[in-house]
Amino acid sequence: MSTDANRTEPSRPAPASGQRRLPIIDAVRAAALLAMASYHTLWDLGYLRLTAENYALTPAGHRAAEAIAGTFLTLVGVGLVLMNGHGVRVRPTLTRLARIGGAALLVTAGTWLAFPDAYVFFGILHCIAVASVLGLPFLFLPLPVTMLAAAAVFAAPLWLHAPVLDAPILFFLGLGTGTPRTNDYVPLFPWFGFVLTGIVLGRLGLPRLKRSSLGAWTPRTTLGRAATFAGRHSLVVYLVHQPVLLGLLTGLVTLTGPNPHAGLRAFRADYVRICTRTGGEPPLCRIAARCTSEALLKEDLFREDGRPFSAPERLRAQALSQGCYGAIEAASRAPR
Repeated sequence: MSTDANRTEPSRPAPASGQRRLPIIDAVRAAALLAMASYHTLWDLGYLRLTAENYALTPAGHRAAEAIAGTFLTLVGVGLVLMNGHGVRVRPTLTRLARIGGAALLVTAGTWLAFPDAYVFFGILHCIAVASVLGLPFLFLPLPVTMLAAAAVFAAPLWLHAPVLDAPILFFLGLGTGTPRTNDYVPLFPWFGFVLTGIVLGRLGLPRLKRSSLGAWTPRTTLGRAATFAGRHSLVVYLVHQPVLLGLLTGLVTLTGPNPHAGLRAFRADYVRICTRTGGEPPLCRIAARCTSEALLKEDLFREDGRPFSAPERLRAQALSQGCYGAIEAASRAPR
């Protein structure tokens, strides 16, 4: 994600078309970092039960995460053009790859310790590392070839599936029939398509951008300088921000306690699923789920943190659930 190596080497001047760093690109990367940090804050709030549900895991949250990841990967493609568009610079490329690959391994190790059931084995940094190597030939192939390759990578998950691709060793491809359990999953298909798209955009747009007033922009305010600094050091920001956020919010939840309604929506969904599976009518199950959750909350029996019931509490919770469904079923059958 970081493109610190995009700068020209001191011993070699940039060519006329320039490989100089563009502050506007760093500013765009900083905006993507801000969006990413906002999403992770939302995820952390839900994970620590500070909000009624984990809104990051809703359909809208998933779309936001995909948009942020796609933006970063597109910028990776643009960065490859900036750094290697006039010929592969081996030493800076290998240095950058070592940084990103090492950071990816740190993420795997850290998440394996923190979330062993859902550790990150091929997240966005892993994808960036592999895509940065696979993308190099496309810097020099004809543009139509790169465009067609991007379209093929995007389309592949829609039609290319085979049982052999469900093997765990091939999860990084993203072409299996299921989704592995992990907190960050950015497989090559379709995500490498964004890197190829960035390469196309970079090859087409960077020469024009460098000649424009936007390409000549330099930050003169504190906010602008902070943004470009963050964009230049995006890898460090990525690695640091989540532990900092989790630490701050963990401190907050120890002071405030979890949201009393945390897990309520999931409880109701589980109630309806079990109720219908055991023969209940879906409309009545939904009403009973709401009735039961409200009764449990009223008697302080709703366990949003997973604490077990004592024997008397379990009996009382069961009685409330049965009472709710029985009353609703009776009301539905009463003559009108």
